[in-house]
Amino acid sequence: MSWIEVHDYGTGGWQSSSDSSQSSRHYCEQLEQGRVLLFSRPPFSLTEEDRQFLLGQRAGDSRLHKNISYRPQEDSLRGFSDDKETTDRVHQILRNYSRQVTKFVSDFLVPYAGKFNLDFASFRPLEEEGRDLPLHKRNDLLHVDAFPSRPTHGGRILRVFTNIHASKERVWLTGEPFDKLASSYAMDAGLQKFAGQAGGLRSRVTGLLHATGLPVADRSAYDEFMLHFHNYLKENRDYQSAPGKVRMTFPPMATWLVFTDGVPHAALSGQSALEQTFIVPRDALVSPVHSPIQVLENLCGRKLAGK
Repeated sequence: MSWIEVHDYGTGGWQSSSDSSQSSRHYCEQLEQGRVLLFSRPPFSLTEEDRQFLLGQRAGDSRLHKNISYRPQEDSLRGFSDDKETTDRVHQILRNYSRQVTKFVSDFLVPYAGKFNLDFASFRPLEEEGRDLPLHKRNDLLHVDAFPSRPTHGGRILRVFTNIHASKERVWLTGEPFDKLASSYAMDAGLQKFAGQAGGLRSRVTGLLHATGLPVADRSAYDEFMLHFHNYLKENRDYQSAPGKVRMTFPPMATWLVFTDGVPHAALSGQSALEQTFIVPRDALVSPVHSPIQVLENLCGRKLAGK
């Protein structure tokens, strides 16, 4: 897995010499093919005052709240409690971060503008290295992302990270492209079983649960498999120790973009990162052949979501 450092876009937008339409599509293609886009500085507004305020907050470890989350659709803050003034200030900073990053993504990745779904933002104040977490919640094991409560139905998970620590690098390990990962492990992980559950009984059971008023995530066979695959990869010691992984270091103030559903990744160390997530639907992708759902459907010969 490789990364590309972006030089033709910054806080002022595209450089005047850039063909913005062509460049924007090119960067979408690179992301969808599994590359990481790296900016040495945030390509959007992030004030030093806000950064210092977040760094000054006490970070008490908790199994329930490994990060502080902001939910833009509800304009709500989760996982943080302090006096009202401090809580309101953290809320304001994360709200502003979310809005700034959303505008940046719309301007930089134009094919996705107006089509993506805005998901959660977060502040991750804790040091990643050495955290005592259950196996499936560990960030230092290679995995692909899937959300238990927010199914994507084949949409892609685009995440924007910013390392706001004053001196610590954030260190990742990344694995092979998703098509190679899936060809090696998806069948062993039970892809055909999940594909066999697509539609039919799954839809009827979900409908019955909805009818009873019980809260239930409307997950497709694809979502179910990706949740399982996330855990399978973390449990697989042979995969975790296999050669061919790439170590990536993100210095203070670096910002990077990556489709974390398709890039196996692990956070080995680092502290104090901001993050915003977007769900990019299949019909907005410029290179859908590289999407995990397309790769998996080609492998199993069945549709895993949608019509």
